[in-house]
Amino acid sequence: MPFTRRATMTVVLSCLLLAGCKSASLGGSSPSGTTSAPGAVSGANGAGRAIAVGAGPQKKYAVQQQPAAGSCHYRYEKSEPLEDPACTPGAVSPAVTQANLASTICRKGGYTSAVRPSTYVTGKEKKLNAASYGFTGSMRDAEYDHLISLQLGGDPNDYRNLWVEPTDPGHKKGSGVNNLKDPVETKLHTAVCSGKVTLAAAQQAIVTDWTTALGRLGLS
Repeated sequence: MPFTRRATMTVVLSCLLLAGCKSASLGGSSPSGTTSAPGAVSGANGAGRAIAVGAGPQKKYAVQQQPAAGSCHYRYEKSEPLEDPACTPGAVSPAVTQANLASTICRKGGYTSAVRPSTYVTGKEKKLNAASYGFTGSMRDAEYDHLISLQLGGDPNDYRNLWVEPTDPGHKKGSGVNNLKDPVETKLHTAVCSGKVTLAAAQQAIVTDWTTALGRLGLS
């Protein structure tokens, strides 16, 4: 037996005896269950992370526990508020897929209103989430926002997909909710339903950074 072959066999036997070597060094595959999900996020804020899958629409929603008070921190991009990815990483609904767009988010009339939790539930969650983020502004002007909007297949009531979104710069106090993220979501929805981008791509873009989502997908 050639020396190199004897040396290789020795290493293999040593690995088996000590159970300390990985199959990758011998050309093996990675363990099962480690492949990225279809909603895997790319970019600085979510590289290598898969978007969580929530419980989906419920007949009766319960108030969800929120992150600990003061544990979440806003980020800002060109003065626009962004969520804390550690507290609000986003979550998608298992009821919405690329295959059933026509009967869910792209159908005419009623999808979002049919799956949206009641204000009785979201009102309580909003107050709790405001404490999570240390938000002290006007609750009337702040939006309890789905990071991945319902019209993009976001989960309706998963705490990972909801955050108290502060107002945009220059917003007139007391004028109610009016955020620039909303038209971005609408444009993404239109692009998904027209086949310009996939559902997963739109979800990835909005989770990574809503302020760059349209440009990232060539829609700006």
